[in-house]
Amino acid sequence: MKYRHFASFLPLVLVLGGAPLRAQDAAPADAGAAPAAAPAKAPKTELAKDMDKVNRAFRKLRTQISDSTKNDSTLQLLGALRDAAEAAGKETPAKAADLPPADQDKFNADYQSKLKDFLTAVDAVIADVKGGDNATAATDLKKLAALEHDDHKEFRKPEKEDNK
Repeated sequence: MKYRHFASFLPLVLVLGGAPLRAQDAAPADAGAAPAAAPAKAPKTELAKDMDKVNRAFRKLRTQISDSTKNDSTLQLLGALRDAAEAAGKETPAKAADLPPADQDKFNADYQSKLKDFLTAVDAVIADVKGGDNATAATDLKKLAALEHDDHKEFRKPEKEDNK
């Protein structure tokens, strides 16, 4: 009787126990293979670098704009944001290269116009903070973020093409 249980249990152990052994045997063969190369990212443009500075400042501003004890830091962040936005105004969006030459001038003019509107909105937030009205500054910062979001839809080149 004892052997009958052992005889039915033995094939199960061999089948289940053999899988890890086969996996261990396969591991060294794969270990020598070179890892798959990640797709190369295009180098960042100056415009993208400037916009990264704007985004970093935005993230910090959202957390401290309502706190009047941090107004000095807030003004420094707003100054950095404004400087980066001004520098971005000297650049041309990559999306312009994808447009027909006849449409590029209008696209660039629209970009410059929207950037001036953005800078005007930044100046409004700066004035609110300097005036000590952090509640209004927080509201104006939300409007500024919405303006940035809308402008990105219009002027930023999509990072990936949709596969439809």
